[in-house]
Amino acid sequence: MSVRAPGLGRVGIWAGEFDALPAADVRQAAAVIEDLGYGALWIPETTGREAVAQAAILLAGTRRITVAAGMTDVYARDAVTAAAAQRTLEEAFPGRFLLGLWDGHPSLAEDVRGHRFGPPLATMRSYLDALDTAPFGPPATTASPHRVLAALDPGMLALAAERARGATVLGMPVEYTRTAREILGDDRLLAVTQLCVLGRDRAHTAEPARTTAAAALPNRRELLRGLGHPSPETLDDRLVEAIVAHGRAEDIAHRVRRHLDAGADHVSLHVVTAGSHVPLTRRWEELAAHLLA
Repeated sequence: MSVRAPGLGRVGIWAGEFDALPAADVRQAAAVIEDLGYGALWIPETTGREAVAQAAILLAGTRRITVAAGMTDVYARDAVTAAAAQRTLEEAFPGRFLLGLWDGHPSLAEDVRGHRFGPPLATMRSYLDALDTAPFGPPATTASPHRVLAALDPGMLALAAERARGATVLGMPVEYTRTAREILGDDRLLAVTQLCVLGRDRAHTAEPARTTAAAALPNRRELLRGLGHPSPETLDDRLVEAIVAHGRAEDIAHRVRRHLDAGADHVSLHVVTAGSHVPLTRRWEELAAHLLA
């Protein structure tokens, strides 16, 4: 395991679907992920459960796995509250909670939460300043270094190198993993999330992979152009392949190894069900046999 990624292991699960499950099922699924040997369990935050409360549920229902709130929206709570929440979980579950901060989205910040969306870099820098000086938390706790920034653009990656343990990058090609590593430098954590569709063969997974790639496009078009995809709107087969790993478990395992070779310390798998009737737990088990054996 990389010295930059203590406690995370090489491979984890991005559980974007947990908000749709009852809490009892979430706890059970987290225990399955831990028992299969994955090193970390990542959760987002959009309009479902509050991220820190969800992390507490997952930490309480498991024994050793790291729980990473990978996209904790800075517009969802002020920095003083975020610092107190992080310190509380670190006191209760030492070494098992990782805070990932996300600069949000205009529609979520303004239409859903009622805030005014600000310039992402300036907003995140101010939030980090407030996080570092927050006065509240359990006794004898101080500002925590266990944070990463959810980053896509080079500016946010550079800020992560300066002010965080590292960065988490979701839904980008292997080529961008190399770019992210160059920006972060050698001493920062780089955790990437790979979108994937698992099926009996690539012909079976091609269309769900295209749908998944299309959903990821809006925030990534300019970055993808810079990686040699001049017209991402057309979503050609090469671009779908670059964004989504699909096919059999060995195909997805190959993509994970490419990310690791390109400089990632940790890869989390966002397994898209695409209407399949196969339970996610079965898919996690199948992938574990190829990645964690």
